Amino acid sequence: MRSAVGLCLLTALVHVTVVFLAVAPPNSLSRRYDQQINAWVYPLFEQNWRLFAPNPDSVNRQVLARTAHTAPDGTMRVGPWFDLTAADRVAVEHHAFPSHTAQNLLRRAWSSYVETHGADDTARSKRAEMMRKYLSNIAADRAADHDRGRRFGFIQLRVVTRPVAAPGASGDRPPAPVENRLLPWWKVTSHGA
Repeated sequence: MRSAVGLCLLTALVHVTVVFLAVAPPNSLSRRYDQQINAWVYPLFEQNWRLFAPNPDSVNRQVLARTAHTAPDGTMRVGPWFDLTAADRVAVEHHAFPSHTAQNLLRRAWSSYVETHGADDTARSKRAEMMRKYLSNIAADRAADHDRGRRFGFIQLRVVTRPVAAPGASGDRPPAPVENRLLPWWKVTSHGA
């Protein structure tokens, strides 16, 4: 029992120390162990100051996904597009206490992907590769929930970005997209029956 408590305390101490080094101003220790610190902190324990100085989105993003699998005859069978963002909205819409994860997981994964990949979808670092995998895993898990029983081995995302409508603007038509970004097909761990 004592060893379990000691292990928990040691783990908590290491976690607090590593997160502190991640958010503290650069110093010799954080520079020396930068790779290990980033491996521990990103993407699950990332810290930022947006709570104190929020930067609200000036656009609405709609993330769509479609899946594909290779048929026995070797052809690629592609499924229809479905809206991941709408599924997120439905999950929190009438929930009295929606979780932070339900509200922001997909949005933060996309913004981190864009920060690390730029417009050409090329990973230039280990962190970029990790963010691509993170986004693809989120999309694949949601696709598996959406397409119960359908097997797939590839996923593709499309992100439609529209400006936030001006106050008092007519809600008849959504604003024209400012960006309609189609990502490449990504191979994922086989999902489905």
